[in-house]
Amino acid sequence: MRTLGLPISVVEPRIGYLPPIRQFRFLCVFCVFGLVAGVGCSDPLRVGRPSSGGTTGSEGGTSSGGEVGYGGMLGGTGMGGTDCTLATGGTTGSGGVAYNGVFTPTGSMSIGRASPTATVLKNGKVLVVGGWSGQEHLSSAELYVPSTGTFTATGSTTVARIGATATLLPNEKVLVAGGDNPGGSTFGLASAELYDPSTGTFAATGRMTVPRMNHTATLLPNGKVLIAGGGEDPNGRYGASAELYDPGTGTFTPTGSMTRSRQAHSATLLPNGKVLVAGGGNDTAVNDPGVADIYDPTTALFTATGTMTTNRWGHTASLLPSGKVLLTGGDGRNIYCLANAELYDPCTGTFTTTGNMTVGRDNHTATTLLNGKVIITGGFGDPAQGFASAELYDSDFGTFSLTGSMSVDRRQHAAVLLQTGAVLIVGGYGPYNGIGATSELYE
Repeated sequence: MRTLGLPISVVEPRIGYLPPIRQFRFLCVFCVFGLVAGVGCSDPLRVGRPSSGGTTGSEGGTSSGGEVGYGGMLGGTGMGGTDCTLATGGTTGSGGVAYNGVFTPTGSMSIGRASPTATVLKNGKVLVVGGWSGQEHLSSAELYVPSTGTFTATGSTTVARIGATATLLPNEKVLVAGGDNPGGSTFGLASAELYDPSTGTFAATGRMTVPRMNHTATLLPNGKVLIAGGGEDPNGRYGASAELYDPGTGTFTPTGSMTRSRQAHSATLLPNGKVLVAGGGNDTAVNDPGVADIYDPTTALFTATGTMTTNRWGHTASLLPSGKVLLTGGDGRNIYCLANAELYDPCTGTFTTTGNMTVGRDNHTATTLLNGKVIITGGFGDPAQGFASAELYDSDFGTFSLTGSMSVDRRQHAAVLLQTGAVLIVGGYGPYNGIGATSELYE
């Protein structure tokens, strides 16, 4: 993590309430403070964030288990389209979600959590795992029940984790992998575990081939999980390696390597079953990986694809009904809290600019709604300030527009799309850097 005027240490020392993950996304605070205090703001990468965790690109900073149901929302099975488009067997219309929704409070968690994972289970409940309490890494987990609007306790993880990924498997269990080590000698955790909704318990499963945090986890059409990038050793070097988790055997095995080392990148499952890996940073240059990769499960290889219009890390990536991928915000080379956005077109393998957000954001979330629009919530800006505001991206016009405000400022929170079409937003840092236990719904 970042210490003012010193190189970043991923284990010690810690700065007060700040968790040892995703500190690069607090550069908006540190750099403003540094300018005032005469402290430099170099080397913004030796820190972490929860990855997009195998989603099809919606909940930046969270994991909702690959969004296996996403194709049903946006038409057919989600894999039935061409290499470039989603299937069109369903609707991409309103989907029961208003263009301008409202935020309403719902139940509170048992404890405040920053950077938890949030995963929608097949039964519609939401599993919230781990995070940072302000004092310690959390091993506790709880379930949000949409029908009652309340949280209930469930089993605890075998290891406390921040910056892990959580992926819903076809067998309805949830794979929780890696994350920040709460006190060990390595940069990240190699351990993984499974949550069983039928028993409400976590149990250890196979170990990854290397310790990882700031990695991504993507559920593939064949039921395996692609784990890519993240920190691999005590020196904080970021890896190009990747591996596959097989739920049938409970083991991880190496697969092809990315063309570049990456951490705090995004990974998005495309309609053709391939995975777009974009952005991130590495240990050799600030946000060097401007070139994106495509992973092909049939060949188990990564190949380079287009170059992003803006190098960025800690951004969000959202799959649109058109099959394109929207990337928003994050931090760039010498520019923090980006307001710009871009689109990846799998038909051409290229990135192009689209409209800008109303403000620059990092630590935000991006969730694709049933109507195909993308809601951006909260985050941090530059100059240093948190946001309660939200905005919608309309892919028909390539524009962002404000829509309501959350009840409190939030950053490093989690957001997931419920089966009802509402968006559940939980936890995160709030006003005065307090860590919130509250949650709210956008519908």
